[in-house]
Amino acid sequence: MKKLIYILLSLVFIFLAYLIIHALSFESIQLKVDPVSRVDIRENAIQNLAQSLMIKTVSPEDHHDFDSSAFNAFSTFLSTTYPVADSVLEKVVINTYSFIYKWKGSDNSLKPVVLMAHLDVVPAPVEEVKDWKYGPFDGKIVDDTLWGRGAIDDKVGVIGIMEAVDHLLISGFQPKRTLYLAFGHDEEIGGANGAAAIASYLEGQGVQAEFVLDEGGSIVQGMVPGIEKDVALIGIAEKGFVSLDLFVEVEGGHSSMPKEETAIDIITNAISRIRKNPFKASLTAPLIGFIDNLGPEMPFLNRLVFANKEVFSSLIINIYSKSAAGSALVRNTIAPTILRSGEKDNIIPLSAHATINFRILPGSSIKEVTDHVKKVINDERIRIKQGEFASEPSQSSSTSSQAYNIINRSIVQIFPQVLTAPNLVIGATDSRHFEKVSDAIYRFLPIYINDNNIKSFHGINERIAVRDFNAAVRFYIQVIKNCN
Repeated sequence: MKKLIYILLSLVFIFLAYLIIHALSFESIQLKVDPVSRVDIRENAIQNLAQSLMIKTVSPEDHHDFDSSAFNAFSTFLSTTYPVADSVLEKVVINTYSFIYKWKGSDNSLKPVVLMAHLDVVPAPVEEVKDWKYGPFDGKIVDDTLWGRGAIDDKVGVIGIMEAVDHLLISGFQPKRTLYLAFGHDEEIGGANGAAAIASYLEGQGVQAEFVLDEGGSIVQGMVPGIEKDVALIGIAEKGFVSLDLFVEVEGGHSSMPKEETAIDIITNAISRIRKNPFKASLTAPLIGFIDNLGPEMPFLNRLVFANKEVFSSLIINIYSKSAAGSALVRNTIAPTILRSGEKDNIIPLSAHATINFRILPGSSIKEVTDHVKKVINDERIRIKQGEFASEPSQSSSTSSQAYNIINRSIVQIFPQVLTAPNLVIGATDSRHFEKVSDAIYRFLPIYINDNNIKSFHGINERIAVRDFNAAVRFYIQVIKNCN
């Protein structure tokens, strides 16, 4: 017995030693580069962004509410505000309101680069306007902060890129790689007429890009547990999405004589079964990259777990699963969003309808989601129909490519105090339409996100500090320079 206990203790010691050695050898892989000299951004750059916010390029849910005059005004604004770019760069108008600018490079042997942003914004509902500190379309600059819809989603990208290009054109810079600036006008409603059409045009021109850079990740402050420094999250993949509509029709009747099961019972029971049978969680490539890049920067206990992620994968998944944001990174999510049935309190309805939205991890698929739902419901009375607005999850772009290095290097050169890491974007971006244009798609917008402004995305009091906008312009300048 003593011998057995000795063997067991020895095995435990060896196992612990293995874990500790792994943790101690889990060294930082953060890029070490010197910051670049600070480029002076012209004083009216922020005024240009402010003016762009005043143009109500709203993408409405109902296409009948589309205001073409606002989008025509934005086209005129770009041409008059950036006359050098408008005259020197080749400009192609896509579906009237979206644009491609081509800045021809000097070396045709190098693959081009696509820089993306979208010029449309979500509405500011009338009932919410009273809660804005300043009008959502006033473009007010107060105490070195610009307030307005689009300040961070995503006119900061459009104007940031245009300011960077204008700065470089005026300074006489010549890119070696051809640059494409791609600005879609309907990202907020799916991008079918904007980004998708732009991508189709580029495919038709035979463009195979070194990389595509769109919005998605950002510099987060105080939002990564165990990390005190700001963290720049570079999206190397994004989740797919699909909505499934559930329909049931059964016999109705008067509420005084209810049968054992009504249409509402059947639909709500189906939703309950789906919710009680979540999808299997997993560590995808973006999350593994996140762990490998930030794990060494964490306190020892965290580092011990992340350094031995193969051993502690279940623990890591359990930790992430405890929060809504964390759970979204490790599994396909399930969100019932619409439930309709009945019109009168004393009539048992004949039918019921529910819509459930699913966000899908890379490596999974719409088919896998649909098959799972059918299996879990297991009720032939329920008809399942896929919604029109759907997209497969993206592929994961490499973190060891020249393209990732260009973006990573540019971040560290402009924001020298931040840590960087790949990440999974849980929302949808226009870049998902570009997978035939490039197999290297990255999602990063050089803005700061923290507890104070994260709710302003599609919410009230969207805003950006002037210094942060200027830093964003410097970032785009550096990306273009580093592409040489």
